This record gives sequence, structure tokens and C-alpha cells, in this order.
Amino acid sequence: MKLKILFAALTVCGTMGAQTDDPVVMVVNGEPVTRSEFEYSFNKNNSEGVIDKKSVDEYVDLFINYKLKVAAALDAKYDTLTSFKTEFAQYRDQQVRPAFVTDADMEAEAHKIYNKTVEQIGPDGMIRVAHILIRAQQQAPQSEWDAAKVRIDSIYNALKNGADFEELAKRVSQDPGSARQGGLLPFVQRGQLVKEFENAAYALQPGEMSGVIQSPYGYHIILMKERKMLEPFEYHHDAIVRYMEQRNVRDQVATQKVAQMVKDSNGKVTEEELLSKKAEELSAQDPDMKYLIKEYHDGLLLYEISNQLVWDKAAKDEAGLANFFKKHKKNYAWDEPRYKGMAYHVKEQGDVKAVANCVKKLAFDKWAEALRSTFNADSVIRIRVEKGIFKKGDNALIDSAVFKKDTTVTHMKDYPIDAVYGKILKKGPEDYNDVRGLVVADYQEALEKEWVADLRRKYVVKVNEDVLKTVNKH
Repeated sequence: MKLKILFAALTVCGTMGAQTDDPVVMVVNGEPVTRSEFEYSFNKNNSEGVIDKKSVDEYVDLFINYKLKVAAALDAKYDTLTSFKTEFAQYRDQQVRPAFVTDADMEAEAHKIYNKTVEQIGPDGMIRVAHILIRAQQQAPQSEWDAAKVRIDSIYNALKNGADFEELAKRVSQDPGSARQGGLLPFVQRGQLVKEFENAAYALQPGEMSGVIQSPYGYHIILMKERKMLEPFEYHHDAIVRYMEQRNVRDQVATQKVAQMVKDSNGKVTEEELLSKKAEELSAQDPDMKYLIKEYHDGLLLYEISNQLVWDKAAKDEAGLANFFKKHKKNYAWDEPRYKGMAYHVKEQGDVKAVANCVKKLAFDKWAEALRSTFNADSVIRIRVEKGIFKKGDNALIDSAVFKKDTTVTHMKDYPIDAVYGKILKKGPEDYNDVRGLVVADYQEALEKEWVADLRRKYVVKVNEDVLKTVNKH
């Protein structure tokens, strides 16, 4: 009994010690945020290379806003959506799976790769040869093959009479890749060369030269440079490790291990349960892993709710955009006139007027489709068009024809007749679509501020200023 009481007391002391070591820096909607979590977020977002670094005091408001949005997403039960659960599980599993793999597992996999390579190479080992090739296409007439044969025979005779293989390969071989290396090819094993070349090459010993060999590529002369068996495992160990890293072999091994563990449980454990348990274990052992997983969890929630309430909403709210533009129109005034219209190029004089007539009664955003369907609907492209809102310097033709600048206009090939159509806007855009990207961004920012203000009123936030002063200073 005394032992139980003592154990309970030690547990309480340990818990109190842990709280002291990692005190609560703030409480957002009843959820405590520890100093270590705040430090993780602050340090990650203010690391070297970050342009707009914040002080701790400046970062507090940003962090609180983040937590408030996550609280709103949880209240709205975004975390119960199947799409959220699936995406979060995919990310969490990506972080967790490698932890199922030990160094011994990877070493065993490296041995498997090595042993499989040895098996593939086989008893004949690996060879390195140099060759000279005179090409003849497989479907070429016999005369082409005959000419190639005469030339390769001449080269062979020169080699037999003492010509240097490397120099001759550089000058006459029609395999450009190896010719630059004096005909030298990399080490190969059986199955990597065409059969005729392979059989002749493997029949040679180092220093021996073949006769003239015919393959589907033409005629070859082969010089054996080196034969060897694969070096011991230790010799290739580091290269095999790099190979495994490049191909994410650890993830493949982890997937196999998890699947085997599920199979061995005889239905008692699911893959999801295994991965979830492993995530909990890793989070308990490694605060960085804990906060990384939490960061992705909360980040997904933040994205979903922000997209619905701010980003996507603003982009699709045409009435809201129009009203916002009307209220803030002066913010979009221009310091110099713009030309709202098009510069276009046609083959025939009659199309100059036809293009203008096609669009003159249409809204600006309907021009492109009308012109495409009227003039460029089939395989014959009758006109070329650059449509938009242009300032001086954007388009040489508009600079010359509209803004009366002394500019050289380069005529478009096959479309010798140039024209413009549109109107000058002197003070600013006519409607929000003329500056839609800017208006959408500003409208999103306004919705964001309004939303955050509502969240600040709805949820209680308490900041422990004494703990905040110790961030990164303990």
C-alpha cells in the first residue's frame, strides 16, 4: 500500500515538474498552448532566410489568430469530414511509417539488393569493352550494308597492322557516345547488349580483339578491356545505401512491415490502428514530431475553413466584389491612362472591320470566345489577337497607334495587317473585372479582418505575459 502511495506521489511530482519545465503560455478557447509549442511555431516561421521576421510580441497576435481559426474549424466539425481525415492520415502516415524500420531492416535490404545483383550478373561476371562501329540501318538496302562492310574491313586491317584502337575509334567510330572515349563502354553484364555483340564480347579475354561482328546496328570491332566479378558487399555498401535513399526504399520496407504486422495479428489490429498508435508513441518521445503532426492537422483545418469563409468565397462573390470595388474605387486609380482593348493582326483587309464589328456590342470578357468561334474555329487561323488592359510600354502596336509613341512595330509573319480596337481609360478601371486580381485580394483581406474580429469577440484568449517573456530564454 505504501509503495502505491509513494508511486502516486512520484507521478504527481513528475507531472508538476513537467508543467514547470513547459509552462502554458496562453489559453485559446479553453485549450492550453505550451511554451514549447509556441516556440516551435515561432522559431520555424522566423528561421534564417525568412524575409519578414517577427519579434515574439509581433508574432503573438498572428499565432492567436491562427489558433482562433483552428478553434472555429473544430467547432464547425471540419475534422469529421472524410476528405480531411483521409488527407491528414496520408500526411501523418508519411511521417510515421519510416519509424517502423530499423537500421537492421535497412542493412538486410541492402544485402538483398546486393545478392540480387550478384544473381543477375551470373557466373560470367561483368565486362568492359571498347568498340568501333560502322552503322548500317536494319532496313537499309544491301548496297548500304556492303559499303559498311568494306569500310569496317579496312579499319580491321589497319588495326591488325598496328593502328591504335583508341585513336581510330575517336576518328571513325559511328557510335558518338563511346567514340569520344576511344570506343570505351561502361561495365556491362549479360542481357544488357544485343545478342550478337554480347556473345562475341564474352568470348574474349582481356587484351583480345574480335574480328568483324555484325549486329542490327551495323558492323563492330570489339576490344576486351577488363573482366571481373562483382566486388564484395562492403565495397558497394555506401553506393547501395544512396541507391535506397534515392528510391525511398525505407518507405517500401515500412509498408511491407506494417502489412505483415496486420496479417500476423489475424484481424485483431488494423493498419490505421498501428499507424495511429505509432504516431502517439513518436509524439510522446519527440516534441518536434508531435508539433509537426499537429501543425499539419491544424493547417489542414485552417485551409478548409479559410477557403470556405474567405478565399473561395471572395473569388466567387461577384456581387460582393462589385460592391467592394464601388466603395474603394479610388484605391484602384491609375497614375497614367490605360488602353482597354486589343491589338490584332489579320491576313486580309476586310477582316480589320469584321473583327471590330464582332466584339463592339459585347462585354469585354466575352471578346475572346466570340473571336475564336468566328475567326479561328477551324484549322485555319485567320487572326492573331493580344487582348487586355495595356499601359504604355506593354505593346508596341498600341504604343504607336493609341499612345502615339515613336515606336518600331514588328509585323507578325503571315499576318501583315495590324489594327487596334478598344478605348482609353484615363482615370482608372471601369469595373472590378478590369483589376479583378487586385480587388479579389483586397476583398479577401477585408473578409479575413472581419472574420478575425468576430473570432476575437466569440472566443476567450488569455496570455501569460510572464511565460511569454521567457520564450527562447530558458
